[in-house]
Parts: sequence; structure tokens; C-alpha cells
Amino acid sequence: MTMADDDMELENLFAQARKDRSELPDDLAVRIQTDAETTRLGRLVKHARPERSHWSRILDNIGGWQGFSGLAAASVTGVFIGFFAPAVLPDTAGLFGATDGSVLAADLGFDTSFLESTE
Repeated sequence: MTMADDDMELENLFAQARKDRSELPDDLAVRIQTDAETTRLGRLVKHARPERSHWSRILDNIGGWQGFSGLAAASVTGVFIGFFAPAVLPDTAGLFGATDGSVLAADLGFDTSFLESTE
């Protein structure tokens, strides 16, 4: 058999199926319609969702547990650096109380000779 013969046989089968249409049994049609209506009405009913807690909404807004763990790690690191600052960092509390700008520039390692008065 060639491809054309297969196609012709298939066409004959389709033509026979179109010609020999039998009616759908009434009880099957009723069951199909009932099932379709039940499904349609089930989709129209709004399902009540439980109210989420305040903490659950906050956790979702910061990115879930992954965002919360990153925020916690950054906070702990900031507190650690605040209490146990390395010696290479200037004392920020002393810088806020300083009245002269040369103190800040000197702490950063800049040449401050131009700030000194020559008088």
C-alpha cells in the first residue's frame, strides 16, 4: 500500500463515520449536561480564604523566608561591626562630635596641611 492508498482509505472511513451518525442516548446527554452545569456553578462560587496573619503578610512582603534570612544576616553583621569595629575604620562616634573638618580628613589619611592656618 502506498501513502495515497492509506489516505484514500482514511477518507473512506471518515465519510462512513459522518454518514452513520447514531443519536446520543437521552440518559447520557442528561448526565453530560448535569455534569457541565455542576462544574459551571462550582466555578461561580467564591471560596472563602482564611484570613492571613499580620506576620505572614509582612514575611511575604520582604520576600519570604529567603528574604527574611538575608535581612537577619545583614542585621547581625551590622550589629557585630558596630560593637567590634576593626581598627582600620575611623571611630564614627568621635567623628560626629568633632567640630573641625580636619579631624575627619586626617582620619581618612588625606593630606591636611592646606587646612592649617599660616598666621
